[in-house]
Parts: sequence; structure tokens; C-alpha cells
Amino acid sequence: MATSKQAQQFAKQLTELSLGLDGAVDAERVAGVLAYLAKHPPAQPMVVLKAYHRRIERELKKTHAIVEHAGEVSSDVLAAIGGALSQKYHRSISTTASPNDALLAGLRVRIADDIYESTVSGQLDELAASL
Repeated sequence: MATSKQAQQFAKQLTELSLGLDGAVDAERVAGVLAYLAKHPPAQPMVVLKAYHRRIERELKKTHAIVEHAGEVSSDVLAAIGGALSQKYHRSISTTASPNDALLAGLRVRIADDIYESTVSGQLDELAASL
């Protein structure tokens, strides 16, 4: 690994090796990659490890949705949201509820870089921007 670009490419390959058949991060595969790196350290180990960490973190964020809500949200609603997202993204998605009184009413769902919003405050913001 002579350059940072090569280290980034190597980290990308390591990340691909860390994914299971379902496309999700597999803990056993990650352990195998780390064991390999311990036995065969690359030329720029810190650059490679930091890039690998960022890529794995990004992959993990793709499998978890944060559901912000103003009122109560039942576990059935969270399960339904998780099911719908799993179907949309073709992978298993877990959900976590996060209260946010600033939303007034409705839901905001964040998964990785995607945001789905159906909130009163979001609609009011859109209305104010259009005036």
C-alpha cells in the first residue's frame, strides 16, 4: 500500500469481504478480516483501518432506522415500518423509536442518508418556504 488511494481501495475490498450473502455486515467475516490484518499488516495500517472502520460503520447504518415521533408509537407500528423498509431495501432493517416533541405530530424516519418525513413541522416548514 504505497499511497492513500491504494489504502482506500484495500479498505473497500476488505469491506466487501466483510459482507455476508445477504449483503449485511457479518461479525464472523469482520473478525476474519481483522485477524488477517493482524497477521499481515499493510504498509499504512492506520489509514487502512480508519477507512475500513468508516466503511463498516456506513454499512451498519444501512440496516438500522431511527423513527422520530412526537406522540406515542407502538411496537406494532415500529415493526410495520421495519418490514416496509426491509422490503424496500431488500435487507433486514431494525428500528428504534426516538421521541422528538419538536415534530408536533407525525413521523420522521432516518436510515443511512435517507430521510422519510411525514410531520406537521415539516409541512409547516415547506409552507413557510413557499411563501
